[in-house]
Amino acid sequence: MTYQTEGCLRVGQSAPDFTATAVVDQEFKTIKLSDYRGKYVVLFFYPLDFTFVCPTEITAFSDRFDEFKQIGTEVLGVSVDSEFSHLAWIQTDRKSGGVGDLNYPLVSDIKKEISIAYNVLEPEAGVALRGLFIIDKDGVIQHSTINNLSFGRSVDETLRTLQAIQYVQSHPDEVCPAGWKPGDATMNPDPVKSKNFFAAV
Repeated sequence: MTYQTEGCLRVGQSAPDFTATAVVDQEFKTIKLSDYRGKYVVLFFYPLDFTFVCPTEITAFSDRFDEFKQIGTEVLGVSVDSEFSHLAWIQTDRKSGGVGDLNYPLVSDIKKEISIAYNVLEPEAGVALRGLFIIDKDGVIQHSTINNLSFGRSVDETLRTLQAIQYVQSHPDEVCPAGWKPGDATMNPDPVKSKNFFAAV
């Protein structure tokens, strides 16, 4: 396991690289975050396998994985469980509290080094908070959000934010207003030109 970080992790910084064992298609594989360079990555942390809120998030991202893949994005889930626990959870039917087959890797952070690098480890509980990071094609963190343990995240909002990031990166002279979705109006970040947007609202 390797990771790198400097101080408190912030948006705009390079995402700490890591090498870890993951369960991919019910097999153990070694993956590196840097292997995904050139693609967008949604990296999300969750507390533990075989719990309550976690499977609702994990299956929601899996069920809509194609929507992420269509816009050049990979999804990685991470917890402090072992790869053996991940595999057992995947091999457990959803109706029995498992997650079933998944469309993306579940990464084992059993030494808690990745959670520490991304500043999401809850030290008293010894598990990761619900951190989510959107990393761009150059390996730079463009968005981060951290929920406490007892409430889950929104796949819809993750997709919306990702689409806004991709839009502004491909249209550097435009910015996206609050709640922007593909097809909505954008604005020019200029004191004069931005009035065109506000006049139309």
